[in-house]
Amino acid sequence: MFGPRLSTIFASRWRALWWAAGILFLAWQLVPAPEDTPAPAASPANPWSNAGG
Repeated sequence: MFGPRLSTIFASRWRALWWAAGILFLAWQLVPAPEDTPAPAASPANPWSNAGG
């Protein structure tokens, strides 16, 4: 497939750590920050709730 073979990645502990750090960095870059996502629309009031009643 794509990238190096798993047998070469896990041949040494340092290669495995660098590979894992790269995966974590990629995930950190791809997942949006909470302030980047739009806020959900306010839901209508629940007539069955006890709040405010």
